[in-house]
Amino acid sequence: MEKAYKLEFTKGKDEGLSVNCCGLSRTEALHSFGPAIKPHYLIHFILSGKGRFSIGGKEYPLERGYGFLIPPEELSFYQADEKDPWTYIWVGFEGALAADLVSSMGLSITNPVFRSEKEEELYQAVKDMMEHNTFGVANDLRRNGQLHLFLSLIAEEGAIEEAKGTGRADHYVRQAVEFIQSNYCNPIKVTDVADYVCINRSYLYTLFHNATGMSPQQFLTVFRITKATELLQLTSLSVESIALSCGYTDPLVFSKSFRQIKKMSPSAYRKEMQKGETRRNKEYLKQVEDFINQVNRLNS
Repeated sequence: MEKAYKLEFTKGKDEGLSVNCCGLSRTEALHSFGPAIKPHYLIHFILSGKGRFSIGGKEYPLERGYGFLIPPEELSFYQADEKDPWTYIWVGFEGALAADLVSSMGLSITNPVFRSEKEEELYQAVKDMMEHNTFGVANDLRRNGQLHLFLSLIAEEGAIEEAKGTGRADHYVRQAVEFIQSNYCNPIKVTDVADYVCINRSYLYTLFHNATGMSPQQFLTVFRITKATELLQLTSLSVESIALSCGYTDPLVFSKSFRQIKKMSPSAYRKEMQKGETRRNKEYLKQVEDFINQVNRLNS
């Protein structure tokens, strides 16, 4: 027997991220669910008591302060303890961004368990979802906002166990590359990248050099200049506008960086490209393609 307060909402698979269901359960001794599958992501967090959770051929004994993920279409089973049955909250969610978000948090079928000390905040987030349970844009936005908060509280604990060693190093590099891709147009520095991924600059240097053969500064510069070559070829923007579009507030600094990498000025490069498919043109295009492919490999 399970005493549960649960809500289900309209599906949002076409949305970026949306709440599918949520609830609070106070279970009886040995109450269980499964083996069964769910069509969406489901996260449980234990407020009190104990139980066990099984997925992917592994069993996890869990207690207060722990939570677990059930990915969609994965067979799982969970059961309350006989002497100290658990009480838990849960949130089901889906959407186009769900898979990448869960992966970035370090959760997966092989690493489905996490720990959090944010018990009260997690409970309040789910409680707020349940209180705003009627149809309407305002309540949809409210619930989905609480979902983001719920997931952020889990992510900020930093207790995901799989993200260690080489896996964590690769994760840092991927996050740094994504930050550069999204912010190269702004006057960011390497310290901004290091601050974003929450590691010091010297460690970021080591990770980047191992993964790309370049320092973070070299990578940032090459990425900016690669984007600049595209703009020089495809647009009629002035060199000053292209410099600003690629994160350079000083056109002279931009021209110097461009010349160091391309061995000619931005204006000369544009004229060279306008001559047609010369051998040198093809070589530069190949360099651009190679660098873009390298970035894509880091993000895969």
